Amino acid sequence: MFGFQRTPYDVRFYEEKLRDFLPDTMIDNHVHVYKKEMVDSFRHPGQQSWPRLVAEDCSIEDLEQSYLDMFPGKRVIPVLMSEPNANLTVANNYVLECAKARNLPVLYCTDPTMPAEEICHAIKDRGFCGIKPYLNHSPSYIPANEIRIFDFLPREHLEVLNELGGIAILHIARPGRLKDPVNVAQMMMIDSDYPNAKVIIAHTGRAYAPEDVGDAFETLKHSKHLLFDFTANTLSYSMEACIKAVGTDRFLFGSDMPITKMRMYRIAENGTYINVVPRGLYGDVSNDPHMRESDSDEISNFMYEELNGFRIAAESLKLTRKQIEDVMCNNAARIFGMEKLL
Repeated sequence: MFGFQRTPYDVRFYEEKLRDFLPDTMIDNHVHVYKKEMVDSFRHPGQQSWPRLVAEDCSIEDLEQSYLDMFPGKRVIPVLMSEPNANLTVANNYVLECAKARNLPVLYCTDPTMPAEEICHAIKDRGFCGIKPYLNHSPSYIPANEIRIFDFLPREHLEVLNELGGIAILHIARPGRLKDPVNVAQMMMIDSDYPNAKVIIAHTGRAYAPEDVGDAFETLKHSKHLLFDFTANTLSYSMEACIKAVGTDRFLFGSDMPITKMRMYRIAENGTYINVVPRGLYGDVSNDPHMRESDSDEISNFMYEELNGFRIAAESLKLTRKQIEDVMCNNAARIFGMEKLL
């Protein structure tokens, strides 16, 4: 679907809950731009399958139209990256071309076998501002439940980021998600060993249910450099916990477009998240534990639900207008060097 077709319920949701809350300009720090023919069908056993049901591709033109459709009266500036399952050579070239034509920041999708020199060249010479590693490029002999951060974001790549002040958007692995002690330990290692690298922990550490948070922030609150985004996360509880731990100046908005075009709302049951979707819209989802169908006609979209989760957290924490604008725009402008675009 090109762009986004809002329903009457979408319009009411946006007008009543989001329009006045959101700043006039937002920076979306987590966006995937790619074409269908670039994407490999391979999926690592540790990846969820449901995102593929939402969008086969997302061209730059599709993204721009979707923002216009979703956010009337607002301006959204994206930070671009490709799709980690894509042919990385072709997809990285495409997204770089899109970014240069629009003067936007762009991240280089990597696999851990890439030599450090390639990462350095991408940032210093080609114009990428950092990298997007992903768990599906971990060595195939590692069981999905045992993948560690350094299996797909090797220290050699972090050393380049540290030297150049580069950025990494990090989707952590492992079934324990944010609270997993190996994840917490390695995040703290990154914080201490690579202080000049700007590492953004995506999805608030994949803490989509309250149980995913655990006591992780009792340790992570001692970090000095780690950044967090609430990409594709609707859970206000995890957002509040993160902001309490590290403050609003290290917290950012990201969407994971085009996945957040999905028609859904999210609930948590028995320690896991469930996407509630309109019946029949995404085919047979009966075998996916993260999907549940509903006959309700009051189902909006993932983007609005995510932003409403942040609104609820912001109101609970009594964030100032300035703090909300920092999270939604100013922090990313500082980190990605986008001040001239505002």
